[in-house]
Amino acid sequence: QEQLVESGGGSVQAGGSLRLSCAGAFAHFRSGGSMGWFRQVPGKEREAVAGLSNDGTTIVADSVKGRFTISKDNGKNILYLQMDSLKPEDTAMYFCSADPYVRHILSLGAVAEFDYSGQGTQVTVSS
Repeated sequence: QEQLVESGGGSVQAGGSLRLSCAGAFAHFRSGGSMGWFRQVPGKEREAVAGLSNDGTTIVADSVKGRFTISKDNGKNILYLQMDSLKPEDTAMYFCSADPYVRHILSLGAVAEFDYSGQGTQVTVSS
């Protein structure tokens, strides 16, 4: 089973941008499933950030709407999370996730509970 591997995290100042990438999720997507991103701060629960259903529809959390965009590159088999206008409260470990059995994401929260996820990439936003 192909592993999910995230990259692109780092440290930025508030207002800056980062683009996260995820390799390995496409196998599940091509099997009819969905992909997404969630984040977690130590001591807190996972927070689903964005999801991409198998029909191409997307959903994002209200907390990041208008600032974060989820997309994919079919040729490169990469899932992206473009993060703009970053805020200190966006600081977290970001994980990509995938589930071959979820064709359509009915509730964004499901993204944080998908069957497969990676090791995460840290995003730190300073004020």
